[in-house]
Amino acid sequence: MIDEQEFLDIIDQLRVTVPEEIKQARRVSQEKDRVILHAETEADKIINTARERATMMLQETEIYRQAEEHARQIIADSQQEAEDVRQGADQYALDVLGGLENELTKLLASVRKGRTTLDRGVHRPLDGRVSE
Repeated sequence: MIDEQEFLDIIDQLRVTVPEEIKQARRVSQEKDRVILHAETEADKIINTARERATMMLQETEIYRQAEEHARQIIADSQQEAEDVRQGADQYALDVLGGLENELTKLLASVRKGRTTLDRGVHRPLDGRVSE
């Protein structure tokens, strides 16, 4: 049979030992919960940081795309403006040269008229008669 005293000693030991084991198990469980909470918090921070970086990268990509498009538009506008200026300068030069040509034509006509007048005077006799 079982010795009653030995049985009571074992029960006393269990009363002392089990509560300590339970306390230790609770501490381990609490520590586990704290570690898990800390890990989840860190994981959330990492995920949020990654999302923020991804958003920034997308925004930077969009900004870069917009900047490239804007640069292309500036280049196209500049090229068109340069072409317009060239055409305007060519037209101005044509107008100026046309005016100069008209003035030179008038001047040439005046020079020819003067030469003709002078040429008649050179071939006219001093007495006013026309020489033959």
